[in-house]
Amino acid sequence: MKSYTDIEQSRKLAEFLPLESADMVYAHTVDLEGDEHYDIDFRNKNPLFEDDVCAWSLAALLGVLSDYTLQTNTDRTVFVVCDSKKPMISDAYDNPVDACVAMIENLHEQNML
Repeated sequence: MKSYTDIEQSRKLAEFLPLESADMVYAHTVDLEGDEHYDIDFRNKNPLFEDDVCAWSLAALLGVLSDYTLQTNTDRTVFVVCDSKKPMISDAYDNPVDACVAMIENLHEQNML
């Protein structure tokens, strides 16, 4: 089960979420062959270098959402219901992290975050 944002989701969320809400970081590394990659660092929530990217666990994502419910369909897909200012329902996803990211992006686009 996916338990934290992937690098693309992390970059997108870092554009508008407070970085203090992240609870881990993708550390940018370069190996001996010169290949660049990102490794998730669960122990650190603050980027140490300019190319590091903040990341969010499911728990941190749920902390960003207010008045939410995670629900599961009979086909085991997951969606989020937010009852904050106006009720909103996310699309269904294979995991709760993707559902939460979609809801957070939707709330941001509607200036409801």
